[in-house]
Formats: sequence, C-alpha cells, structure tokens
Amino acid sequence: MTGLRTDLYELRMAASYLRRGMVEPATFSLFVRRLPHRRGFLVAAGLAEALAFLESFAFDHDELGYLRDVVGLDDPALAALAGLRFTGDVWAVPEGRAVFADEPLLEVTAPIAEAQLVETGVLNLVTFHTTVATKAARCRIAAGDAQLIDFAFRRTHGIEAGAGVARASAIAGFAATSDVEAARRYGLTPSGTMAHSYVEAFPDERAAFRAFAADFPVNPIFLVDTYDTPEGVRAAVDVVAELGLTGPVAVRLDSGDLAALARQSRAILDGAGLTRAKIVASGSLDEDVIAGLVAQGAPIDGYGVGTRMGVSYDAPSLDSAYKLVSVGDRPVLKLSPGKATLPGPKQVFRDPAGASGDVIGLRDEPPSAGREPLLVPVMRGGRLLAVADPAGEVRAARDRCRADLGWLPDAARRLTDPVPLVATVSPALAALHDRVRARLGY
Repeated sequence: MTGLRTDLYELRMAASYLRRGMVEPATFSLFVRRLPHRRGFLVAAGLAEALAFLESFAFDHDELGYLRDVVGLDDPALAALAGLRFTGDVWAVPEGRAVFADEPLLEVTAPIAEAQLVETGVLNLVTFHTTVATKAARCRIAAGDAQLIDFAFRRTHGIEAGAGVARASAIAGFAATSDVEAARRYGLTPSGTMAHSYVEAFPDERAAFRAFAADFPVNPIFLVDTYDTPEGVRAAVDVVAELGLTGPVAVRLDSGDLAALARQSRAILDGAGLTRAKIVASGSLDEDVIAGLVAQGAPIDGYGVGTRMGVSYDAPSLDSAYKLVSVGDRPVLKLSPGKATLPGPKQVFRDPAGASGDVIGLRDEPPSAGREPLLVPVMRGGRLLAVADPAGEVRAARDRCRADLGWLPDAARRLTDPVPLVATVSPALAALHDRVRARLGY
C-alpha cells in the first residue's frame, strides 16, 4: 500500500491542515447509512486489510516527486508528507459480527491530516469486504447443511478482489475456495475439479475421467454435464469401478435443471452402490437459487458459488460513509438532509439475548445492564495490538459470524423481505447531539 492510494481531495485537505499547523487529533467514524434492498443485516469484514493498509501508509521518493510535478504540491507540503506515517488509534467491530445501519464498524482517531488521508483506502476495504461477506452469509443461510465453495475468482473485479472474496466468503462459512493463492495466504482449503475443456480434450468422457482419477485418485470430482448428464454420471461410475476407487468421490452438475439432474444422478450413484458419493452443483448460483433447490429437496451436498456472490450481484456496494465526528475536544456533526451524522467517538451496545435492537452511545459511557460493547481497540499509536495472523483471524471471524447468524432474529435472516434490527441512540448521545446543534445555532 502507498500514500497515493487515496483521492486527490484527501491530499489537498491534508496539505492545507499541515500548512496551518492543524495537528490536533480527529476522530472519523465509518458506518453504513442504509442497508441495501433485501439485506436484513451486514457482516463486518475487511478490518485486517484496513489495518495493514494503515500500518504501511507512507509516501516514497517517486510518489513525492509525482505530487510535486503533477499535482503541484509545494515544498512545505511535500516535506510534511515525506515523514508522515499513520500514528493513530483504531476501535472496530471484530470481523464476522453482524451489524446494522448507522452503527460504526470502525473509528479512527489520529492527527487530522493522517486520519483524512487514509479515508479512501479504509472505506474501500471495509465496504468491499463487508459487501461480499454479507452476500456470502446469505448463501450460507440458504444452503442449510450443504457445503459451499468459492468459485468467484475468474470474474471478480480484479485479482486482489478475488483474494478478498475468498477471505470474506470463508468468514461467512464457505468451506473452500478455488483461489489457490488466497488459500495459501489465509489458511483456507483449496478446491477444484476439472473444466469442460479437459473433458473435450480426450476422445470421450470415460477417457477423460480415467485419466483424471488416475492422476488425482484422492477424492476425484467428475464434471458430468459436458454432453449428457446421466450418461456422464454413468461414465464416472464405470471409471470408479474400473480403477477400484474406494475413497471419497463426487460428481459436479454445472447446467440444466439442477434439481431434476441431482435426483437422477443420486439414483444412478446409489444404484451402483456409490451411496457415499457426493453431488456438487455450480453454475450461476446465488442464495435464491440455492434456497429454491433446498426447498425442492434436491439431493445436493455442496454448491460452488461464483460470480453472483463474488460481485454481490444484486447489491454490489454499500451506502457507507467515513465522517468526522470530533476535532480535539470539540464534537462535530453534519446536518445535511439524508446525510446527517451523530457527534463524538461512539460505542455500540448489544443485548446478547437479542430481545431488543442495538444502542449507539458515546464511547466512554457505561453500557446499560445486560448489554455488551461491540467496538474494541485494535490499533494504538499506529501499531497493531495483536500480532497479525491471517489464518487465525479468518477462523476467529468465522466463529463469530456463525454465532451471530444464529443470534439474528428470523425476520432479519430472511432472504426475502427481511426486517433489520434498528439501532436506537442512547440518551447521552442524544443530549450531545442537541448541544452541538445548539452551539451551531440550528
């Protein structure tokens, strides 16, 4: 990550702050104003990437030259930026937790120029990962006990986005990913079968399946729909018998009426004594298609979910914001219609029993009886408070997500017409809002 991973107006504001000696600490709050259509909750994600971005934020010599020659920053501004690093504190909702509209996912407190410069990168990372993790969680809800595999890499919006999707979907409960580098990086299970091109490269299906199983005899998965799906299943059965495979095997259905073909495939497999063979489905799947297959009782053991999850097809972004809430000891707010903000550093208080919605309060106010604070300190003085552990972080986030999906009310979990929980404002925060508004004369 580099200091140029920001919008130009962030650089201009930061240069202006620095020129005027404005170095007091400022707090910015990152939240989502409104949930997308058909979302009853969000799954917080992207924190690890955001913290890595903050920890490495700096301007190198070539970047400073660009800011001088092309952007037109003067020597005092360049000198200030040359030594700039992120030295602030971060409080955040741990990844995997369910969150709702207006609740801070993350708050940054740092000298105002630093906190301003990192807005774009932090907002981008948290927004993207939270968007995808939420979509993936909906697929997890729809699939019931079936396994889910991330197949999105080839159509994500960029190679690094593919790794992000693998990580976010793992947090949401996906069992594996096709992205080999993401699997290595985050300690995930890599998964892959074969393409139709592999089948077509051989004289017939049996020859293709025979070669594949001979080369990869441990849990081979046969893609059976290149020509005729039932005949493809029979070819796979013949190869299993011919090679004497006794371990796990599976067939993958990638097109057609998946429910009907899964039933036919199950009957063929069972008839051949392969009752433990698995059926995996793929091909333009999302939570709605998966839920429909589950409702039909389709005997599908796993789903490879790709494009529609990887780009969060029906809701590809969030109405997220990163807004100034205090400068020094002075709380601030916006009154813009539809974009008003609440002042001051905040905390979110949750009832673990789920009897009522969350309460957004001031960071330093005590929680009411029975409620727990969601935001925790994760960075102090520009340094992580825990050693980065990519695989461990994903495992912990997955556990939190599983617990929170179980905690969510049924109405919020619904795939259609969900009813999100609505956060209320604590009396202390409401009183601060009124005082700041009065100070502004409104």
